[in-house]
Formats: sequence, structure tokens, C-alpha cells
Amino acid sequence: MKSIAILGRQPGLGLAELESLLGPGPITVLDNGPGGGIALLDLDAVAVPFGRLGGTIKLAKVLTELPTTDPKKLETYLHNTIPEHLQYVPEGKFTLGLSFYGFDEGRDRMSPVKINSIGLRLKKTIKKLGRPVRIVPNKEPELNSAQVIHNQLTGMNGWELCFVRGADGRTFLAQTTEIQDIEAYGARDQARPQRDAKVGMLPPKLAQIVVNLAADGMLPAGHVVLDPFCGTGVMLQEAALMGFDVYGTDVDARMVEYTDGNLAWLRSRYADRHFLSTLETGDATLYPWNQHFDTVASELYLGQPLTSLPPATKLDKIVADCDQLLQDFLRNLQRQTVPTQRLCLAVPAWALARPGTGTLFRHLPTLDHLKDLGYNRVSFVLARSEDLIYHRPGQTVARELVVLQRK
Repeated sequence: MKSIAILGRQPGLGLAELESLLGPGPITVLDNGPGGGIALLDLDAVAVPFGRLGGTIKLAKVLTELPTTDPKKLETYLHNTIPEHLQYVPEGKFTLGLSFYGFDEGRDRMSPVKINSIGLRLKKTIKKLGRPVRIVPNKEPELNSAQVIHNQLTGMNGWELCFVRGADGRTFLAQTTEIQDIEAYGARDQARPQRDAKVGMLPPKLAQIVVNLAADGMLPAGHVVLDPFCGTGVMLQEAALMGFDVYGTDVDARMVEYTDGNLAWLRSRYADRHFLSTLETGDATLYPWNQHFDTVASELYLGQPLTSLPPATKLDKIVADCDQLLQDFLRNLQRQTVPTQRLCLAVPAWALARPGTGTLFRHLPTLDHLKDLGYNRVSFVLARSEDLIYHRPGQTVARELVVLQRK
């Protein structure tokens, strides 16, 4: 069995995350465009740990591979096969949604108008079987997460069928089995009792990616994730939901209290998740972590919040301060880890300009001297280091994900 992973807005992050958990072997990149990416996984969908993935927004099981990309032939296939498979769907109203990935060029280009026309014709075919049916209308070639969730298209009486164009004239027909729970992410971001906008707000999805890059396939049970800059606890929160025990420290005692309150809230909201937590106040550049930890996942101080690039002298000062913090922290951590121990850090990078289609970033200088500090930077088969920069259009300060291994 194979499955399809629909990746987020920055597919390099999702590919690196999948590679960390699954290895590069079972993953084939079908699309890695700026609007999102698609990966074919040589795994049954049930074998993919979707619940802990931050960079994969949709997972679908491959039903068949069709030797064509012609929309008319694909539609004919549906007319011939849906009646056969509907007999196994419980009685009651049936809901169907269609998504087309990679059909954006040439005569095979699929617009929402074309897809909705196909849906209306399929509706007639299904109604002839005596089944009440609703077709979810397309506003884009692909249904978004909210549409899939709202219309219950991963339930017994709802299907989302995804047509994914391959590079060799084939089309993968897949049925969505998992979709990211956008309401749960929103609650974990906005409903936590303790928040502080001054320290920045790490998106829970990105925190999941950082933890997964640090864990490198490590099974959560019995293993401890350390966050030495825990802030309000988002990183620890997401690690705990995966099943890790968590260990957090911060130089600011108020942040440690905030983390404690947020983890208590997490336990009350997710009573079925059991994890141990240790929280301490300490300066990450000097602190001796006396409790055991298996990996490190953290976001460092990103520097002064910026809405635009400051004068060069001011930016130089901001970069130098952040770089010194990174150096001092890595030196302290190096003395307390063992060879091959792995970590992932989100560190600041500053958007300078957009020549052509890309963005130039200013990076921390220490990233060019990691070996001198006792670390090797981990490289990925499926994603480049420059793909691991989390950045939204218009933002000045980005987060660069750096995966390191103790020499």
C-alpha cells in the first residue's frame, strides 16, 4: 500500500520532517513548488504517524494508479467504479469531494468550474443508485482543511478523492484518511491560559516540526525532550502531546511559571495523555541540566521584534547579540551531551531582499563555524538547508531550523 502526503506552504519543512521520522527511502517527491508540495510514501497510511506531523496537512491512501492524466478518462473511471464501492458505504446521505493536485497546465488543467461540472455529473450517476448525495463545491482545484473537516470527508459516509498527477503520465487516485485539526491547533495557540506576545508566539505546527527534527525517529515513550529556552512552553506542549516526557528551563522565572500553567491546562484538556514534566529556572548559557534528557528542541531568542529592516548598524548589533547567545549556549550544551546526540534549534534569520522569486536572508555567523563548537550540521536528502527557514511574506525576522549532532 502507498499513501500521499500533502505538504504545507513551505514543503521543505514537511519533507525534512518526514525524512526524520521515516528515513528518505520510502519517500518520493512528486511536487515541491512554492505553493505546497506532495510526497508519495511507500507506506500504508496507517503506518504514518500523522498525528505528530506539523508539516503534512493531509494524508491519503492510494487506491489505484491510472495510466493517464486526461480528465475525461479520469472521470469515466469514477463513473464506472464509484457504484461498485458505494455498496460498502453505510446507508444515508453520502458526501463527495474532489481535489486535483498538479493539474495546472496545458489541456489537462483543472479549474474549479471544470471540477464542479464533473461533480454534478457524478451526482447524477450516484442518484441513479437511489443514494442521496451531496457534492462539495470547489473554490480551488483542491479542497482545503476546513472544507474536508466541515463536510466530514474522512468519515464512513464522506469521501475526499484526490487526483495527484505524477511525472510520468500517471495519476494517483487517493482517498483522504487524515486531515490536520485546525481547531485544535488554534486552541493550543490561542486558548492557553498563559501567553506573552513580547516573547514571540511559536506556532504549534512549527514546534511539532522542530521536535520531530530533533527526535529523528525516536519513539516518544520513555524519552525526554529538553527545551532550555522554554518561554511559555509551546515546544514542551507539542512534545508532550506526542508522548515525550519534557524538561524545560528558562532564565526568566515568570516564563517557567507560565509554562507550568500551560502544561497544567494541557493535562486538563488532554486527560488521556500522560507525561512527566520537570521545570527549572536557569540561564541556558551556564546552567547544569542535572536531569536526564535524550534530545533538545528549542527556539532561541529571535532578537528585537522588527516590522522592517533597521539601519545597518542597529541590525549588526541585533545579529551580534543573538549570535553570542547561540555560541555561549552551544558551548554549555556541548559539555553536557554525548557524541551523536541530536538537537534542533529555531534561530533567527533576517529577510533582506527578494531578487527574482527568492528571499535573501542574513544568517547568524556561528552557523558557519559549528564544527569548532563540537557539532556537525545534519543535512537531508529531500530538503536543503535553505528550505528550512520558516518565513511568512512581509516578515523581517524568520526562523531558521538548524539540526545538529554532537561530534
